[in-house]
Amino acid sequence: MTTLAPSASLIETHRPSRGFWLVAGAFLTAMAFSTVPAPLYAIYHLSPFVVTVVFAMYAVGVVVSLLLAGHISDWVGRKRILIPALALEVLAAVVFLSSTALPALLLARLVSGLGVGLITATATAWLSELHFLDRPDSSSTRFEVVSTAANIGGLGVGPLVSGVLAQYVDAPLRTPYLVFAVLLLLAIVGVGISRETVEIRPERPAWRPQRVRIIGRRYLAAATTAFTAFAVFGLFNSLAPGFVSGTLHHPSRALAGLIVFVVFGAAAAAQTATSRVRPGARFCGGLAVEAVGLIVLATGMAQASLAGFLVGGALAGAGAGVVFKSAIGSVVASAAPEARGEALAGLFLIAYLGLVIPSLALGVATQLIGATAAMLWFTGALLALLATGALLAPKTSRDR
Repeated sequence: MTTLAPSASLIETHRPSRGFWLVAGAFLTAMAFSTVPAPLYAIYHLSPFVVTVVFAMYAVGVVVSLLLAGHISDWVGRKRILIPALALEVLAAVVFLSSTALPALLLARLVSGLGVGLITATATAWLSELHFLDRPDSSSTRFEVVSTAANIGGLGVGPLVSGVLAQYVDAPLRTPYLVFAVLLLLAIVGVGISRETVEIRPERPAWRPQRVRIIGRRYLAAATTAFTAFAVFGLFNSLAPGFVSGTLHHPSRALAGLIVFVVFGAAAAAQTATSRVRPGARFCGGLAVEAVGLIVLATGMAQASLAGFLVGGALAGAGAGVVFKSAIGSVVASAAPEARGEALAGLFLIAYLGLVIPSLALGVATQLIGATAAMLWFTGALLALLATGALLAPKTSRDR
């Protein structure tokens, strides 16, 4: 891959600052759309297990997309990947609008996951390049804050918007998807007029799936804690809204969307707030906050307390956000430059397995032993994994 070197004339002519914000908006819109169904599942009248299966289809799509095509924008250009990826999200919206039957939901979630896998890798790289074209002598702070807000923050915006629309606007299973279909089409236009940052060469490398490399004890610590972080995100993207409407007897779709927004918003805010904290202190602090949040969350569920559920979710989300940021930083710092892409691919693969496996296990457990008991087991398992991650991390990493 060759990125275009910044120059005064290039910056003047192509306005990378405008492209930076257009790509950020497209990134946020796509990530928000990926979580639109979260507060709507109760309206579909699906069992907790079926909800987790529908959600797992999304995670499968993301993993497949990351492994097969997440890296090819380096060869063909960011725009040539991001526009088709956004088109996949529009297609998913069309499928959602076409039917409320289970096969349509499964297909729509799979298609959405395939698009998100492409969008996450491509938009992040593009934002970094546009940032340095626009501000070649600045730090990466703006890029890090904006990409985090678009990615993790977007995941919280989607349920908030869809929950409010479902609560107060007619056709709750159509209006949210129509709104986001329009926003996605506008995002495609914005991406289309943004500055390309990859110089496309006639010769291209032979295609191969993204290689995955898992190396060392420090890497295992990062992967284990990333798994727990995504398990928390998966819980609130799948089962939490149904628990609030069922067990806690708060059927408001707006409330369900707000709860998911609080978790992801806390994650994005905590990631931004800890940007200048030493890596070791950030890692330990994230583990502690996530652990406390899980305990408060489980206690709130056991006592059928909405306040406890909200506070626990916010704490667990904040801790998970910091833990995942620390995991990425640890892998980037420890992997050799030539192996960094493969190491990060492995980290994301394990993290997305954290979306699938715990959610499916929880879905099965809720059918057998009830939601509260299943959550207690879920909390215990994640606390054990957090402790494992802390023990695996080299002492030097914890002390830095």
